Amino acid sequence: MNFAKAVAIIVGNVLLVSFVWAANPAPIVTDTDGQTITLKAGDPSLKKWILPSTPPVPADNQLTAARIELGKKLFFDPRLSGHGNMSCATCHNPQFGWSDGLAVGVGEKAENLARATPTIINSSFNILQMWDGRKKSLEEQAMGPMETMAEMNMDTAKLFVWLNQSEGYKQLFAAAYPGMPINADTLSKAMASFERTIISNHTRFDQWVAGKKDALKEDEIKGFALFIDPKKGNCSACHAGPNFTDSSFHNIGLASFGKDNPDLGRYGQKPLALMKGAFKTPTTREILNTAPYFHDGSASTVEQVVEFYAKGGEVKTNLSANIHPLDLTKQEKEQLVAFLGSLSTTPQPFTLPALPRK
Repeated sequence: MNFAKAVAIIVGNVLLVSFVWAANPAPIVTDTDGQTITLKAGDPSLKKWILPSTPPVPADNQLTAARIELGKKLFFDPRLSGHGNMSCATCHNPQFGWSDGLAVGVGEKAENLARATPTIINSSFNILQMWDGRKKSLEEQAMGPMETMAEMNMDTAKLFVWLNQSEGYKQLFAAAYPGMPINADTLSKAMASFERTIISNHTRFDQWVAGKKDALKEDEIKGFALFIDPKKGNCSACHAGPNFTDSSFHNIGLASFGKDNPDLGRYGQKPLALMKGAFKTPTTREILNTAPYFHDGSASTVEQVVEFYAKGGEVKTNLSANIHPLDLTKQEKEQLVAFLGSLSTTPQPFTLPALPRK
């Protein structure tokens, strides 16, 4: 509703009364946490979606330029794989939103892996790593792909012999971790340091939350309202907070769970009935740059993702309580897609590191 405000204006000896129409008050939505959110750029109620400018960092691995530089080189070096044919960046490629653009990952022998490659964007804010949460930190996760036969298949004993003989890497490790050996601990810390620099926190949505009124279009704001409304999209029940993930695990009803011997996900780490077929909630930040979607790569577009949730999933066995059919019109689905687009940025050029020659 518009509200008129009377303004007295004197022209000559004549008193005129003019009506100035005030703008509509900002809409208000009660979100999935039961909190009242005012849909106005910069409103204090939006602060819960402000991502910290820096990620949490372990006390024994503070970020330094030398550690980030070393980690970047290691991340892009294919010599860390058994056949020297793939690096961490082979699967976590900046050209594909720090994923690989494939439905499921591919190992060193060009064989399909069981799950899609998750993006490392904002992984530094995750409480647990991997689709099933089996790693507690970036440091703990770093060596995993190298040690896995189906992935990088690296003989780590040979790896550290080589690194300790490489003049280039010896200098880099000495600058990053002076007085410490070149081993799995320092390698993991360096890789994690680099990964902590891969952050998305300046999308158009972030700018709108910070107060830039024209950062979002009307349909994108309406899409955000649907996203957080438990009676409509209910998306933020799982895609919560500034990183758009609750860091928890859910069975969302993918068709692949109905196959024989399905991937049980988190159940392998926590053998609870509720965890059968449950996987970690991925961030929706940079979603346009990280297709395909879901742990099995079964959705190719954001539109397909929205349609999937609108149906309430495919397989209803062991379904998360947060998943149910949604009462959404075609326009509302389009508005949800529009909002999700505001969580993505235009990919920028990325400079590859120069690697030590030997």
